[in-house]
Amino acid sequence: MVQITVKIDGMMCGMCEAHINDAVRRAFPVKKVTSSHRKGEAVILTEADIDETALRNAIGATGYRVLSVVRGPYEKKGLFR
Repeated sequence: MVQITVKIDGMMCGMCEAHINDAVRRAFPVKKVTSSHRKGEAVILTEADIDETALRNAIGATGYRVLSVVRGPYEKKGLFR
């Protein structure tokens, strides 16, 4: 599983988070997506990698600006791995 962390400029509230989450879910087959306007980021968990240009375009179409995209393997955190 791949974890993609996207830094986003322009999110101000919970509705902004929902717009980002909906745009990502509509454009890609993801397992989970969570956004935080306080952190200014969205975290995407997916089985297959997502093309960065397509991701930037999907988020950009909602009116927000992608600042950076960081990929890494997803490591489940917690007591029971």
